[in-house]
Amino acid sequence: MQERPEYVLILGSGPGAVTARDWAAHPFGAIVAINNAWAVRPDWTYHIHPEDFPAERGPDRLAQTQAEVTWRDYVPAMNAHGSVVHVGGTMAFTAGYWALEALRPRVLAFLGCDMVYPASGPTHFYGTGTADPLRPDPTLRSLEAKAARLMLRAARRGAACVNLSGGESRLVFPRSGLAGLAACAPPSPLPEQEIAHAEELERAAGYFVEDGRYWHQQEAFDLDRIDEIDAAWRAAGQALRG
Repeated sequence: MQERPEYVLILGSGPGAVTARDWAAHPFGAIVAINNAWAVRPDWTYHIHPEDFPAERGPDRLAQTQAEVTWRDYVPAMNAHGSVVHVGGTMAFTAGYWALEALRPRVLAFLGCDMVYPASGPTHFYGTGTADPLRPDPTLRSLEAKAARLMLRAARRGAACVNLSGGESRLVFPRSGLAGLAACAPPSPLPEQEIAHAEELERAAGYFVEDGRYWHQQEAFDLDRIDEIDAAWRAAGQALRG
């Protein structure tokens, strides 16, 4: 597998993921397929999934160019960027932090990771699935805050986060198409004062769960404090956009 690819695709299971089936060619040195998204196209590079993902819903076999990414791989990568409580306990953000840490790309492009779930009609490219980000969860109280955090931390690593989806999205990343990826660059200048404030609130809270199983410690989390931290990251993202 190619090391340190310039462009990495994070492919989710939203309805928009099927757009990738129409690509005759693409610039991605790696495609990180979340959960069922490995079925969208066969040239994915990494299959990332939580520990409770049913084995029968995964690929039957791996090609030499493919690898599985499990909690043993992504929890340390997430910990390098702070507690999962602040990173966000949904696989779109998990895959983003893992790719940022493991692959170190210049551009992280997201498709089918919009986390928008209509009351009727398909919620996933394969029909109707479980809308994990809608569950009561202390790590997912503000998806926009978690997206802003990922975008700003990626920018500090010299990586741009972009959204290839065309519809409604909870991601706050700039939009792009395949043709525009070469021009993508991390935002600059960064709102360092706002970022420092958000990070200081995280440090003061001390919500670090080394094994990633935050659900065993939920009674220790103050939701008002998490909301304050999320508000700080949203403010940092808004400061970036002016």
